[in-house]
Amino acid sequence: MNPKTSLKLNSDFRRVYARGKSAVSPRVVLYCRKGRQAQNRVGFTVSKKLGNAVTRNRVRRRLREIVRLNAGQMKQGYDLILVARSRAVDAEYQKLEADVLSCCEQLKLLKKDSVS
Repeated sequence: MNPKTSLKLNSDFRRVYARGKSAVSPRVVLYCRKGRQAQNRVGFTVSKKLGNAVTRNRVRRRLREIVRLNAGQMKQGYDLILVARSRAVDAEYQKLEADVLSCCEQLKLLKKDSVS
């Protein structure tokens, strides 16, 4: 993932949390807000409550890959934050992907021609 397409600053995270919309699924919470750039910027939050560093990084890698593979289906120009919930640790990849896409659908982030 390109460093320009990731949210890193605490102020960016706070702005999305405070003024953005959210969608909830059993494994993921997605926050979004219209961004300042033409492309999507994505941030990931995986709490220490979910496990040790190896576990958290595995969840983060899976979420990053899901966003990368489905970026073509998403509308551009948004700041997104994916927050992993405790069920994300043991979830199968397909279920995690389905949850992320369902959250995107709830927030109307998917392009109309890509919705099946």
